Amino acid sequence: MASQFDPGNDLGEMHDINVTPFIDVILVLLIIFMIAAPLATVDLPVDLPSSNAQQSQRPDHPVFVTVKSDLTVAIGDDIVGTSDLSAALDAKTSQDHQQRLFVRADKTVAYGDLMQVMNALRAAGYLKLALVGLEQAPSR
Repeated sequence: MASQFDPGNDLGEMHDINVTPFIDVILVLLIIFMIAAPLATVDLPVDLPSSNAQQSQRPDHPVFVTVKSDLTVAIGDDIVGTSDLSAALDAKTSQDHQQRLFVRADKTVAYGDLMQVMNALRAAGYLKLALVGLEQAPSR
């Protein structure tokens, strides 16, 4: 509130609100949200390249977890249910949770379905997973 300092004037206090600082704050917030909003969305089309990385050394007895196109899961050549996955892996790896599992999936399997299988593997305690794909010759 502002008051007049002239003792001879009996007008009293002025009841005007100074809105200039309020408008300044609103404009600063508007600019911050205008900059931050496009950064929060991840709606970019992605065309992932194929890998031509050097082939890593393969273990003597690799354990393959295969997801078929009909979403059945197989460990080696044995088809197992998702609920029996942990027990079947423990039997196949002799309960060695540090062993790397090679996960391969049919290319018609949806990404979400593959992630469900990988989450089941993580829940079973197997954190070392390698994705298997077709080897592609490097282009020159």
